[in-house]
Amino acid sequence: MAAFGSEAPRLPVNSGNPTPLAILLLVRMTCDGGATRSEVGRDLAALFAHKLSPADWRRAVEVQSGQLVASGLATETRGRLVATDAGDRFAAQYLGTAQTFGDWSERRDIGLVAKALGLEGEAPARLKALLRQDSLRGLIVQTAFGLPLKRNQPPAKLRAQLAMIALERAFGNKIKAGFNQRSGLPAKAGRTLAGQLARNPQDFGTDTRLIAELAADHVGASQTDTDSLREALLRSLGTRALEAATSLAVPGTQPRKLPPAANDAGPAVAKVPAARPDLAEFARNVQVAARAKAEGWPGNRKAYISLVWHAIRNSRPEWDLSEIEFKCMLAEAHRAGRVVLANADLKDKKALQELESSAILYKNTVWHFVRVEE
Repeated sequence: MAAFGSEAPRLPVNSGNPTPLAILLLVRMTCDGGATRSEVGRDLAALFAHKLSPADWRRAVEVQSGQLVASGLATETRGRLVATDAGDRFAAQYLGTAQTFGDWSERRDIGLVAKALGLEGEAPARLKALLRQDSLRGLIVQTAFGLPLKRNQPPAKLRAQLAMIALERAFGNKIKAGFNQRSGLPAKAGRTLAGQLARNPQDFGTDTRLIAELAADHVGASQTDTDSLREALLRSLGTRALEAATSLAVPGTQPRKLPPAANDAGPAVAKVPAARPDLAEFARNVQVAARAKAEGWPGNRKAYISLVWHAIRNSRPEWDLSEIEFKCMLAEAHRAGRVVLANADLKDKKALQELESSAILYKNTVWHFVRVEE
């Protein structure tokens, strides 16, 4: 574990403006009946265990609790710490709502999780969706990819939106895809394309699993269950609080990046291709590759999509395209009128492998060929 040890953060004295670390302690103290130092340390330990040793964390709780009392943000009676009215205001401002969410478990699983996601200003009814596994996964993914926030978004709708993001990224974000949920990519192709957004791109088999894996990737969770996602989000909140505290301890310094702990995976970092074509460049290269592989007679020359794919992969390795990206880009180019695709009316038994590997399902049509413009 990466602990501070002798380099434990020097935390500033609270002079009416508590640090995020101190406010996290205040959030616990705002619960009915307050909390002892031991309860504060126990209940908030999960936010800091990946960065601080148990001894460092106990010391931080002691120091910060004492400073909160000294600054008038908390009172201590018979060993119990209770936030004052001023402390309550700081905690409410931090959580972005006047609603206190009831007991500590709700403050943690709604208030602090929302804070970690940057959703603290959302309506309480929407935030309560964070208690449900599917809603938590969905809100994480919507936040991660900048999608409209909807607490009960069905996995199929999220998959369709994510597929469009993946298609736009395939074109280097140089186009705005025109597909929507009701037209364009079928479910399997869309799911496979959206799977390109994962740390380890793959077809996850179902929309629910796709959303679960992308959520875990984004927050750096080892598993996709609610507890693992929540723990990863709370760790990120604790890390940010410590970074802010260590910077404030030395005025004029920038927040110090804490050393990663062995059990702190951190959020996934998207792979950024060296170069991706825009629609026009992609279409030009497809036409060149198709022309070299085309068969037929003048006016009706066409090339198997699979052969065009191999040619593009070999001639433009810097694009770093996967086959599913290429096929979905090809469908978008056809939809935009940049290339013309065709299906195989008559199946040539000698070319069944090329036909099968060339197939692109789009709406009610299966395409196998790229038509060559003479």
